[in-house]
Amino acid sequence: MSADLPPLSRSVEDYLKVIYALSEQGAAASTSGIASTLDVQPASVSGMIKRLAESGYVQHIPYRGVKLTDQGTREALRIVRRHRVLETYLSQRLGYSWDDVHDEAERLEHAASDELIDRMATALEDPRHDPHGAPIPTRSGDVETTDHPSLAEVEAGERVRIRAVRDDDSDRLRYMEARGLLPGVLLKVEARAPFNGPVTVRVGGEDGVAQTVGHGLATRIRVAPDEPENPS
Repeated sequence: MSADLPPLSRSVEDYLKVIYALSEQGAAASTSGIASTLDVQPASVSGMIKRLAESGYVQHIPYRGVKLTDQGTREALRIVRRHRVLETYLSQRLGYSWDDVHDEAERLEHAASDELIDRMATALEDPRHDPHGAPIPTRSGDVETTDHPSLAEVEAGERVRIRAVRDDDSDRLRYMEARGLLPGVLLKVEARAPFNGPVTVRVGGEDGVAQTVGHGLATRIRVAPDEPENPS
């Protein structure tokens, strides 16, 4: 990520970060999705998208949505890095709980300089993931892929580990923590009800505690297959 770039306004940073988040799985971000996430009117989104396109940050594909350009992706990753390093620093060094760090990082990310973020990352020995399991982009703009399925997509009988959870709802984070649904935890999926029904899992594996996870919550939990240990 290049230093000495002109500062962006808070609203532009918010839009770039949201477009990046909505398009992480490769699809274009819709105007309605951006409006819903930012809690603004679609007309406001259309105006900002036009400005961002004129500045070279996004490409608007009629009837399909918005995608970041290479320039827009670089800027979005700078913002994402700030946010996730701040969350990690607040959690590890200042004792914030994982359900409080998101909102605090939202307030701080627009004021923090890249130099401050780099110093925080160095003090933390360059963490790879934030408290919610999301990958932290490097200073150069590299980031781990995040194309993991949600728990709602996993078939019964599979063993998976939680890789990351959505961090934008404190109440849900507290609920997940109380039930042991944390990054790194092993889950055995016992049943998945049809028609967007709940998922039944054993937290900790075969001998773990059975939990029922509603569809909405399951879509917010990203998982990866549990890798068997290599035989010695």
